[in-house]
Amino acid sequence: MKLPALDSSTFSQLLGAVSDITLVMDAQGVIEDVSTAPDKLASLGCQSWIGRRWLDTVTSESRIKIQELLQSQGVPQEMRWRHVNHVSPLGNEVALQYVVLPLGAGQLLAMGRDLESLAELQRRLVETQQSMERDYLRLRHIEARYRVLFDTSSEAVLMVDANNQRVLEANLGAQTLLKEVGKRLVGKDVRECFQAESQGEVQSLLRMALATGRIEMCSARVAGLPTLWTVSATVFRQEGGAHCLVRLVSRETSPEAGKDPQSYAVLSEAMAHFPDGWLLTDTAGMVKSVNEEGMALLGLTASSQVVGQNIERWLLRGAVDWGVLHTSLRQQLPVRHFATEVRTLSGVTLPVEVSAVCLARPEPLYAFFVRDMDRRQPAFVANTPVLASPFAELSQLVGRRPIKDIVGDTVDTIERMCIEAALELTHNNRASAAEMLGLSRQSLYVKLRRFGMVAEAEAENT
Repeated sequence: MKLPALDSSTFSQLLGAVSDITLVMDAQGVIEDVSTAPDKLASLGCQSWIGRRWLDTVTSESRIKIQELLQSQGVPQEMRWRHVNHVSPLGNEVALQYVVLPLGAGQLLAMGRDLESLAELQRRLVETQQSMERDYLRLRHIEARYRVLFDTSSEAVLMVDANNQRVLEANLGAQTLLKEVGKRLVGKDVRECFQAESQGEVQSLLRMALATGRIEMCSARVAGLPTLWTVSATVFRQEGGAHCLVRLVSRETSPEAGKDPQSYAVLSEAMAHFPDGWLLTDTAGMVKSVNEEGMALLGLTASSQVVGQNIERWLLRGAVDWGVLHTSLRQQLPVRHFATEVRTLSGVTLPVEVSAVCLARPEPLYAFFVRDMDRRQPAFVANTPVLASPFAELSQLVGRRPIKDIVGDTVDTIERMCIEAALELTHNNRASAAEMLGLSRQSLYVKLRRFGMVAEAEAENT
């Protein structure tokens, strides 16, 4: 291509059109002049490069590239664009692409293009790739969880194509149940899994589920099995097509299969009319059910007055008693003959004895049996002789020891017995025992040391 000689103004315009930055240098690479496109590379402070070596304006890893560009001296056979990083006054790096041309008279011309848009595009590409990899990894985890749930389900589950009604997947439960149909279920028509008189019903079920989009159910006989099964179909869309999730559940199975339902009715009636108070709560203490005697004990007229409330409200010592009971039941330890007091709806306190047990069900529950201790006191007949006082033997010490010593020893004995009983009820929980005895924790420790019970309690805890 033959071009006429260009004046300096036209040449400057041409350089501004094809490059974002232009450097005029001598043969040693010392910058003599700098020209940049308007509104571009302002952060580099290019005008301060005049008089400096081009090599000193780039990062350390770009120095070799600058040396190679200067050594080429603009020879056409060795001309190529090189990626170079400059350091801005703010400390960040700016990527440019340079090529060197000879100007004559020992001068070199370096033309540079701003790679910021390309670098931004590369960053977006990397971020997109990382996002795709994260999504792919998340999908793999979801698929793994689905596969574990699908294969370990006790129910027979089939994945069926809604269009041709052929089995796409079958879990282990379905393969075990339908072993008479064939060893390979995938690809078979789902109707072949059922007896002839039920195939039309199953086909109608799949069509109805596809039309309504809801869960549809029917009864059918599985091939090779005499009993009726409940078949449910759920439609979902995947990969642009409709699929059906078909579940087979035996109509004879139930959460309590094999047990007489009449026995549960009898048991329920017996607990409702149990002579002692009976309450059923969850693990947080919220009352779920109460019998008639329990309502009478608390002075209630309807179960709604206690159901939904915490049992702690009706215990005189509140959180202390509940903490002792909950600790034992949480450890699957039954509670027997726990002496406490309850507060009735009218505010009257009654001495009671509580026994409790944890019911291991899908949702753990606590069953409490509450007995009114006033009713258990024996009625004395007028002619019945009064039993001897348990402290009658203390009268024999009168005259032998001062009454002050006799009373002191008796008080110490009673205090020790009460502390031992409280520690036994609270499973050696000293904080709960102190609250139960109405003592501060420090006072309890003082009494434990005085009676020599500290070492015993620590040994039992270890």
